[in-house]
Amino acid sequence: MTEKEKMLAGLDYLAFDSELTQERLKAKQLCHRFNQAAPDDKTMQAQILNTLLGTVSEAWIEPLFFCDYGYNIHLGENFYANHHCTILDGAKVSIGHNVLFGPNVTLSTAGHPLNAEVRNTGLEFCKLITIGNNVWLGANVTVNPGITIGDNAVIGAGSVVTRDIPANTVAVGTPCRVRNSID
Repeated sequence: MTEKEKMLAGLDYLAFDSELTQERLKAKQLCHRFNQAAPDDKTMQAQILNTLLGTVSEAWIEPLFFCDYGYNIHLGENFYANHHCTILDGAKVSIGHNVLFGPNVTLSTAGHPLNAEVRNTGLEFCKLITIGNNVWLGANVTVNPGITIGDNAVIGAGSVVTRDIPANTVAVGTPCRVRNSID
């Protein structure tokens, strides 16, 4: 099994494998082109996103945008990400329709072993992230590996999401906790 196959299967893998390193370089080149495109050249930006991302229809992403691979990112319709969005997509990232990200949102499917000896071997793991429809993530939200955020949820600015968030709730804090329901 290749390191890429291990990564996509959710197994521990070596991220600095030559194939994965080349794929990350390709994604970085596309992100660089996207980030350097003229602000009014939405056609060029859309072409780059269509090449970079796994699924994209109607998306407005403000530069600067960064990702690891791109092909594991699947965006629903009417997606908006404000400046400085980072998505580490070693595993699948599914984002529903009508989703808004404030500035500096980070989604990270990647994690590392807690044991230092194992971590020093270069092993890492990835767990998928799923964000439902009609979700709003405020400024500076971080979503950790393996998280699901339900439909219509609102995540308050500065939150670190370390556990699943149910649909129709407002959640805030570090760690992020549900504060109330949305009628």
